[in-house]
Amino acid sequence: MERQKFKEYVATKGLKLTKKRDDILDEILTTEGHFDPEELFIRMKTKGSKVSRASVYRTIPLLLECGLIEEVERIDKHAHYEKVLGKQHHDHMICMKCGKVIEFFSPTLEMLQSELCQKESFTGIRHNLEILGYCGRCSK
Repeated sequence: MERQKFKEYVATKGLKLTKKRDDILDEILTTEGHFDPEELFIRMKTKGSKVSRASVYRTIPLLLECGLIEEVERIDKHAHYEKVLGKQHHDHMICMKCGKVIEFFSPTLEMLQSELCQKESFTGIRHNLEILGYCGRCSK
Protein backbone atom coordinates (compact mmCIF):
# COMPACT_ATOMS: atom_id res chain seq x y z
CA MET A 1 0.00 0.00 0.00
CA GLU A 2 2.70 2.52 1.04
CA ARG A 3 4.99 1.50 -1.82
CA GLN A 4 2.22 1.96 -4.38
CA LYS A 5 1.28 5.35 -2.94
CA PHE A 6 4.93 6.46 -3.08
CA LYS A 7 5.40 5.06 -6.61
CA GLU A 8 2.36 6.96 -7.86
CA TYR A 9 3.47 10.14 -6.09
CA VAL A 10 7.01 10.17 -7.51
CA ALA A 11 5.52 9.52 -10.96
CA THR A 12 3.50 12.74 -10.64
CA LYS A 13 6.84 14.51 -10.06
CA GLY A 14 8.30 12.94 -13.21
CA LEU A 15 10.49 10.62 -11.12
CA LYS A 16 10.77 6.85 -10.67
CA LEU A 17 10.69 4.64 -7.62
CA THR A 18 14.34 3.66 -7.76
CA LYS A 19 15.88 0.78 -5.80
CA LYS A 20 17.50 3.28 -3.41
CA ARG A 21 14.23 5.14 -2.79
CA ASP A 22 12.49 1.81 -2.28
CA ASP A 23 15.18 0.70 0.22
CA ILE A 24 14.83 3.98 2.13
CA LEU A 25 11.05 3.54 2.27
CA ASP A 26 11.48 -0.04 3.53
CA GLU A 27 13.84 1.08 6.28
CA ILE A 28 11.44 3.81 7.40
CA LEU A 29 8.51 1.39 7.42
CA THR A 30 10.41 -0.90 9.78
CA THR A 31 11.46 1.98 12.03
CA GLU A 32 9.61 2.41 15.30
CA GLY A 33 9.44 5.89 16.76
CA HIS A 34 11.20 9.00 15.59
CA PHE A 35 14.26 9.14 13.34
CA ASP A 36 16.45 11.72 11.70
CA PRO A 37 17.97 11.38 8.22
CA GLU A 38 21.51 10.90 9.51
CA GLU A 39 20.46 8.08 11.88
CA LEU A 40 18.54 6.48 9.03
CA PHE A 41 21.57 6.68 6.71
CA ILE A 42 23.92 5.19 9.33
CA ARG A 43 21.49 2.37 10.15
CA MET A 44 21.17 1.50 6.46
CA LYS A 45 24.94 1.57 5.90
CA THR A 46 25.44 -0.66 8.96
CA LYS A 47 23.10 -3.19 7.34
CA GLY A 48 25.23 -3.13 4.16
CA SER A 49 23.06 -0.85 2.04
CA LYS A 50 24.66 0.97 -0.88
CA VAL A 51 22.38 4.00 -0.36
CA SER A 52 24.10 7.39 -0.29
CA ARG A 53 23.59 10.13 2.27
CA ALA A 54 22.37 12.38 -0.58
CA SER A 55 19.72 9.81 -1.57
CA VAL A 56 18.36 9.75 1.99
CA TYR A 57 18.25 13.56 2.19
CA ARG A 58 16.59 13.83 -1.25
CA THR A 59 14.01 11.12 -0.51
CA ILE A 60 12.82 12.53 2.85
CA PRO A 61 11.08 15.57 1.27
CA LEU A 62 9.33 13.30 -1.25
CA LEU A 63 8.04 11.09 1.57
CA LEU A 64 6.90 14.19 3.46
CA GLU A 65 5.04 15.63 0.46
CA CYS A 66 3.51 12.23 -0.23
CA GLY A 67 2.16 12.01 3.33
CA LEU A 68 3.96 8.82 4.35
CA ILE A 69 6.04 10.56 7.03
CA GLU A 70 5.75 13.80 8.95
CA GLU A 71 8.16 16.10 10.68
CA VAL A 72 7.58 15.75 14.39
CA GLU A 73 10.25 17.81 16.09
CA ARG A 74 13.26 20.00 15.58
CA ILE A 75 16.11 19.58 18.01
CA ASP A 76 19.46 21.33 17.61
CA LYS A 77 18.31 22.76 14.27
CA HIS A 78 17.70 19.41 12.59
CA ALA A 79 14.42 17.65 12.01
CA HIS A 80 13.14 14.32 13.24
CA TYR A 81 10.43 12.37 11.49
CA GLU A 82 8.04 9.48 12.01
CA LYS A 83 5.95 7.36 9.70
CA VAL A 84 2.30 8.39 9.51
CA LEU A 85 0.48 5.31 8.29
CA GLY A 86 -0.61 2.96 11.03
CA LYS A 87 -0.24 5.58 13.75
CA GLN A 88 -2.93 7.59 15.46
CA HIS A 89 -2.53 11.36 15.54
CA HIS A 90 -0.63 12.63 18.56
CA ASP A 91 1.34 15.64 19.71
CA HIS A 92 4.68 15.98 21.48
CA MET A 93 6.24 17.38 24.64
CA ILE A 94 9.99 17.79 24.13
CA CYS A 95 12.55 18.22 26.90
CA MET A 96 14.98 20.95 25.89
CA LYS A 97 17.69 19.53 28.14
CA CYS A 98 17.81 15.76 27.53
CA GLY A 99 15.74 15.54 24.33
CA LYS A 100 13.13 13.18 25.79
CA VAL A 101 9.95 13.14 23.69
CA ILE A 102 6.59 12.44 25.31
CA GLU A 103 3.80 11.63 22.87
CA PHE A 104 0.27 12.55 23.94
CA PHE A 105 -3.25 12.93 22.61
CA SER A 106 -5.83 15.35 24.01
CA PRO A 107 -9.45 15.24 22.80
CA THR A 108 -9.95 18.64 24.46
CA LEU A 109 -7.17 20.23 22.38
CA GLU A 110 -8.50 18.61 19.21
CA MET A 111 -11.99 19.99 19.91
CA LEU A 112 -10.59 23.47 20.63
CA GLN A 113 -8.67 23.43 17.33
CA SER A 114 -11.85 22.46 15.47
CA GLU A 115 -13.80 25.24 17.16
CA LEU A 116 -11.11 27.81 16.31
CA CYS A 117 -11.03 26.71 12.68
CA GLN A 118 -14.82 26.85 12.46
CA LYS A 119 -14.91 30.32 14.06
CA GLU A 120 -12.43 31.63 11.47
CA SER A 121 -14.03 29.75 8.52
CA PHE A 122 -10.73 27.94 8.13
CA THR A 123 -10.41 24.39 6.83
CA GLY A 124 -7.67 22.72 8.85
CA ILE A 125 -5.95 19.79 7.17
CA ARG A 126 -3.33 18.83 9.75
CA HIS A 127 -1.36 20.31 12.61
CA ASN A 128 1.79 19.72 14.59
CA LEU A 129 1.82 20.70 18.27
CA GLU A 130 5.09 20.70 20.20
CA ILE A 131 5.36 21.80 23.80
CA LEU A 132 8.96 22.64 24.65
CA GLY A 133 10.08 22.55 28.26
CA TYR A 134 11.73 20.26 30.79
CA CYS A 135 10.81 16.71 31.76
CA GLY A 136 10.34 15.77 35.40
CA ARG A 137 13.92 14.53 35.76
CA CYS A 138 15.54 17.61 34.16
CA SER A 139 13.40 20.20 35.95
CA LYS A 140 14.63 19.05 39.38
